[in-house]
Amino acid sequence: MLTIAAPGSTGLIDFRTSPDRYRHWNLAVDGRVATLTLDVDEDGGIRPGYALKLNSYDLGVDIEFRDALDRVRFEHPEVACVVVTSAKDRMFCAGANIYMLGTSSHQWKVNFCKFTNETRNGMEDSSRNDGLSFIAAVNGACAGGGYEIALACDEILIVDDRSTTVSLPEVPLLGVLPGTGGLTRLVDKRKVRRDLADLFCTNADGVRAERAKAWGLVDASAAPSEFATLIAERAAARVASSPRRADARGIALRPLERTIETDGEGRSAAYRYRHLDVQFDRDARRATLIAHAPRETQPDAADAIVALGDAWWPLAFARELDDALLMLRTNEPELGLLVLETRGDTGAVLAAGRTLSALREHWLVRETIGLLRRTFARLDVTSRSIYAVIGEDACAAGLFFELAAAADRIYMLALEGGGPAIVLDDTNFGLLPAVNGRTRLATRFLGDPAAYAALEAERGRAYDAQAASGAGVVTVTPDELDWDDELRLALEERATLSPDALTAMEASLRFGGAETLETKIFGRLSAWQNWVFYRPNATGERGALKLFGSGSKPSFDWERV
Repeated sequence: MLTIAAPGSTGLIDFRTSPDRYRHWNLAVDGRVATLTLDVDEDGGIRPGYALKLNSYDLGVDIEFRDALDRVRFEHPEVACVVVTSAKDRMFCAGANIYMLGTSSHQWKVNFCKFTNETRNGMEDSSRNDGLSFIAAVNGACAGGGYEIALACDEILIVDDRSTTVSLPEVPLLGVLPGTGGLTRLVDKRKVRRDLADLFCTNADGVRAERAKAWGLVDASAAPSEFATLIAERAAARVASSPRRADARGIALRPLERTIETDGEGRSAAYRYRHLDVQFDRDARRATLIAHAPRETQPDAADAIVALGDAWWPLAFARELDDALLMLRTNEPELGLLVLETRGDTGAVLAAGRTLSALREHWLVRETIGLLRRTFARLDVTSRSIYAVIGEDACAAGLFFELAAAADRIYMLALEGGGPAIVLDDTNFGLLPAVNGRTRLATRFLGDPAAYAALEAERGRAYDAQAASGAGVVTVTPDELDWDDELRLALEERATLSPDALTAMEASLRFGGAETLETKIFGRLSAWQNWVFYRPNATGERGALKLFGSGSKPSFDWERV
């Protein structure tokens, strides 16, 4: 028996928030510059058992940060530069709360790090694609994850008060790694020399302004009396070079509507959104995500899209899918297989794709494409097996086929004289690149670029199962007689395999070709941090992370592995 859970009654981590509910961030907009000020409420942890001292953060702080960034993107599109700073005296940010990490499960730590990574990568995505730049105004001690927030910005400014430092002290103090891309950004993004990076990452005391500038750790500094002027000058320069329109007027991001159904034991059994259903099968350890095409005709003119606001189908669907993925990751760790299905009118999805492509320079369409790009990237790096199922009622066109292209396998039903069809459009050829910088189809055909070129040349063609198999865009095409059994066996087999081995295998297979900063963070860094978090040197009873603040020295296993 299914029941509808009352809001707030499930005990689940909820990623929905709004500025009127913030406890840790203040968002202020002055013309074309927004200022995000970190002012962490020590008693506002998302879970009990620790105090968020020294402007340190936990998942709740970062949920607000992500929401604030989306408010700037959609509610204040005239903003061209965001300044990130602190309200605390002589303290910018001490990074992730150490006591929270020390008392958290392995799964919680890893998923927390992944979410913070995605938020910072999203800042760089907006800078790279949408003309929205970021300045870190470091006005006090900046350590660990605090410096990683700064590293995600386009510029880092530091006050030269003879005491403020930047540091990545995780290795010497905690026996772990900077968890939000700090190591990768030092050498890949800021091009810091390897030997200087080595010195920096093993010095728990940090580096002050003058040396930080010389080493490339920050971009500019000023005395306290001149710091506000420096920030204003650099923000003005960023605004002047931005392509974002000063006359753009934003839309309201209203609270996302979601219903949670529970089973007879009070556990979540389904999430219901307007354009997405998520159904749980706990015995089989899987969740089925069913995406629905637009049910009403969607506008294809910019003014009408703005008037529709957050109800516009591509934007509404992106918000719902993003929320569902975060809910599943954080609240349902044992549902290890995501099955992606689609329903609805193929023509409606293709029409939405044409609008996205044709109006991509309009601010709301551009920001919606950005949210879709980041949401699909979140799907790409989710540590769950992903199967796409294109059955008789499927809508495997354009944006909805891009869902399938993100999957580890695609099953498509072959029917005599009909059945589902795949149709490719611009959304499959560059509108939504994956974190490796390539389209998902290009990654699929790394070994056969001619096949990819042929698909691109024939966008708009309808591929039945036989043609799709011949073109290489699906994995398995059972006929009507074998469909149920073959699909059932495939799903059951996946559920018997080690989730740890699957996570590692999938991360290794999904992003072929040359690495990017993002694939290094989600592949190399995540793999190493996973291992470090399990090792006794960090999280054992005498590990550095466990003993931090106790006055006791850690006891290390000195073997190098």
